[in-house]
Amino acid sequence: MRKNGGISAEDAAGNVRKKKRGIKNVSLLLIMLPTVAYIVIFHYLPMGGLIIAFKDYNSFEGMFGSPWAGDPLKHFKNFVTLPSFWPIIRNTLVLSVYSIAVYTVLPIVLALFINEVKPKGYKKTIQTISYAPYFISTVVAVGMLFTFSNQESGIFNTVKAFFGGERTNVMESKGWFSTIYVMSGLWQGWGWWAIIYVGTLSTVDPNLHEAAVLDGAGRLRRIWSINIPAIVPMALIMLILAIGNMLNLGFEKIFLMQTDPTIPVSEVLSTYVYRVTFMTTKAQYSYAAAIGLFNSVVSMVLLIGANFASKLFGGTSLW
Repeated sequence: MRKNGGISAEDAAGNVRKKKRGIKNVSLLLIMLPTVAYIVIFHYLPMGGLIIAFKDYNSFEGMFGSPWAGDPLKHFKNFVTLPSFWPIIRNTLVLSVYSIAVYTVLPIVLALFINEVKPKGYKKTIQTISYAPYFISTVVAVGMLFTFSNQESGIFNTVKAFFGGERTNVMESKGWFSTIYVMSGLWQGWGWWAIIYVGTLSTVDPNLHEAAVLDGAGRLRRIWSINIPAIVPMALIMLILAIGNMLNLGFEKIFLMQTDPTIPVSEVLSTYVYRVTFMTTKAQYSYAAAIGLFNSVVSMVLLIGANFASKLFGGTSLW
């Protein structure tokens, strides 16, 4: 074996490889640095502001100068004992569970349908049509809802009146609020949510379908026995994440859809926090922070519980 300054040729080549690997690792770390910095600066450092949930915050004295509340749980107790506490929690859970049930199942159905369309042109057309509404802003989408449901000139009431029905403003109906919220969200998002399942189905081994065809399995049987089991692990992951976000309903859409008659069924945690923070004569920052911390703790418990249940019964988990 040749020596070069006391180092074998193999050792020298190994050192070169290690040096190149080290340079590559440094490059990857540098690429990750902006993302890590963003997460630390905008997601972790602001968590220090949670201390105002245990203080009587005053904007003139600041976060650290404001006095501590006499009872550390003062603001939490005020929220839990609020007369509207249970209605707010009920509204949040009703909209969340309704959304999870619809948004989990129907995108899977759409993905299975798209996967069965063989001509590429038709498949791309269906995909484009189904996920195009996702790019419509929430403000525009809610404006469309109010326009279409207008009692005098809306297309829904025009069609309803044509068939002899009575004109009504469904956007001011408490009974219709949750359905309109969920179904309009489905119209906007189900094509986009189906993309991840379509991608999962593309990884299914074609040989499985060929073997099933030789065994006499029809299309529905193959979908049930091959495609759905392939989707289940991904669907469970999405379900776990959705359960972890049950209390974090989007503020913008609900707030824009709210009307005076629908407040009793549409007031959720996010809209209530906005009202007590910005729509009162005296902004209650400490109270709002306590509600936000309560929300985060409950969400974490739900996420851990859903992950444990999925791992125990389905064999799939986030960690």
